[in-house]
Amino acid sequence: MTGEKQRIRIAVVVPKFGLIGGGERFAYELTERLSRNDRYDFHVFANRWKEGAGRIAFHRVPAIRFPRFLRPLGFAWLSGRLVSRGRFDLVHAHERVFQADVISLHSVPHAEWVRNVRRKRMSLFDRATDYVEKRMAENTARAWHLPVSSIARDAFLARYPVDPARVKVVPPGVDVERFAGPDRAACRREIRSRHGIGESDLVVLFVGMNFEVKGLDRVIAAVARAGRETPGTKWSTLVVGRGDEEKYRRISREAGIGDSVFFAGPREEGIEKYYRASDLLMMLSTFDTFGMVVLEAMAAGLPVVVSATVGAKDVVDDGVNGFVLQDPRDDESVAGAIAALADPVVLSRFGGEAQRTATRCSWERTTDEIARLYEEVADRRLDW
Repeated sequence: MTGEKQRIRIAVVVPKFGLIGGGERFAYELTERLSRNDRYDFHVFANRWKEGAGRIAFHRVPAIRFPRFLRPLGFAWLSGRLVSRGRFDLVHAHERVFQADVISLHSVPHAEWVRNVRRKRMSLFDRATDYVEKRMAENTARAWHLPVSSIARDAFLARYPVDPARVKVVPPGVDVERFAGPDRAACRREIRSRHGIGESDLVVLFVGMNFEVKGLDRVIAAVARAGRETPGTKWSTLVVGRGDEEKYRRISREAGIGDSVFFAGPREEGIEKYYRASDLLMMLSTFDTFGMVVLEAMAAGLPVVVSATVGAKDVVDDGVNGFVLQDPRDDESVAGAIAALADPVVLSRFGGEAQRTATRCSWERTTDEIARLYEEVADRRLDW
């Protein structure tokens, strides 16, 4: 075929499209943005989804609820059957499936996650998930494997004999305009007034849907210590997300800062105002494959303090736009890092550097990179 290139039909496979979760949001932002290009014809295969403005066709993959161990097997098999009927030019998976051409890896190998992060024995569900993952690695030798961080890349290559030349780190992007746009002074007045936080308080922001894994207890301990070491600064901690609030209120009281830890609940809508109302973000996760909130905070002009087990450390220049901490349980070093930011001059300089970093990590950069891979895969299949 000569002349104008024909459209590329792309199947995107993900259980939940556009709902809460880093991988789900990644798939949504990427596909929505690329769907505006007439070059692509997108079809999403999912159990559940949130529709956006993009030109996307949706196909429901039946969800197997019980028994639980059949869920990963069922999704991989059912989505594969549905996709095989569509004559697609390429398949982009954001979940463990049996076959795909482009695979975004939003986690480390499942067995490693269970044993080394959760520190549990493999259940039947875990073994089923691990089986699908192994099949995927075996069946996709010529696929592009796209881990979202260096942590995910290293763990994947350590477990599976995949050609490193077919493995490329492609992190999520960030909507810089969304997080940098709101007026900071107005956000400080609105959000701080809503939660009873003083206008002059130095606010440490925590954002996460799992307080335990994301290290909220370590954040509280570090802020309490920093408060003792910087008597001229009034610290507050603003917690956005869902978790056992009563447990962490008790931890806050025991640390002596119960009256300065504020719980805002989950805030998917308007979360940008919470970033702009705060002064720095802390994320001391036991493990996080990436952590999109880190880039969002940086786009809002916040320095970030993260543990070395957070994948987003890839975008943190230690001592320039934030701090990367090797041991998040070392209260002294963590408190020292945030205490350094009590200096308004240092805080402003780090915040400016964080925002400059975020501008280089836009969704446009990510979509351009994925689009180039799509073209490469399509060129192998389409006879122009």
